[in-house]
Amino acid sequence: MRKILQILFAVTLAGMMGSCVTQKQMTYLSNAQPDRVDSINANFHSKTEAVIRTGDALTIFVSALDLEAVAPYNIPTAVFSAPGSTQLSTTAALQYYTVDEDGNIDFPVLGNLHVAGLKRNEVEQLLRERLEQQVVNPNVHVNLVNAKVSVLGEVNKPGQVPMTSGRITLLDALAAAGDMTPYGRRDNVLVTREVDGKIEIARLNVRSADIYTSPYYFLQQNDVVYVSPNKVRAVSSANASLWFSLVSTLASAATVIVTVINAAK
Repeated sequence: MRKILQILFAVTLAGMMGSCVTQKQMTYLSNAQPDRVDSINANFHSKTEAVIRTGDALTIFVSALDLEAVAPYNIPTAVFSAPGSTQLSTTAALQYYTVDEDGNIDFPVLGNLHVAGLKRNEVEQLLRERLEQQVVNPNVHVNLVNAKVSVLGEVNKPGQVPMTSGRITLLDALAAAGDMTPYGRRDNVLVTREVDGKIEIARLNVRSADIYTSPYYFLQQNDVVYVSPNKVRAVSSANASLWFSLVSTLASAATVIVTVINAAK
């Protein structure tokens, strides 16, 4: 009888141990040490801003001391004053300029401007140079408004993360997604990226400080980050019902054996 209970206890304990995740497996940047900083910086791929690509949406606002001179470059949004009305009114809401398949935007007065491959500040500089031929001391403000990355898999809040500052790192994206769950593999984070119409794939290990030297550490708009599940999650998801059924069966068998033994005494 005691031997049966010991077997049942051992099976249950093994299942519990198999569902544990060690502290080492959950630690980020476990080999990040001060003496490694120089070697990391020697290979660090700094990316301060996102590069504008096809499909991106920009807001552009032009200002100057002479407001009338820049009015043609800031097209207001036209709306009907009331449903069914034929009267139009305008608002100062900024227009969106979508980068077409050729990498251009159609800007008022100036016409087509090629902006794909440029950073936000470089587009501002391009517009200033073109506007200075027509406007005195123009100021240009450009924002990338639809930039985002998607975070999926074993994170607490999967979904899309906006690139509000124009740049975002892998660690920033994971933090915005509520961090990984205990079942997420820190050593197997998948990043997919579209470059020139082709898909690039990289697998990163956030337990290692080597992620700082990866060109995928700084994410780009429309990147997809996928956190793979560990074996514990895979086993528990696939066999949870089987495991509970097994434990229930063993418990029932033990109860029957105990009843039979007691009845035989």
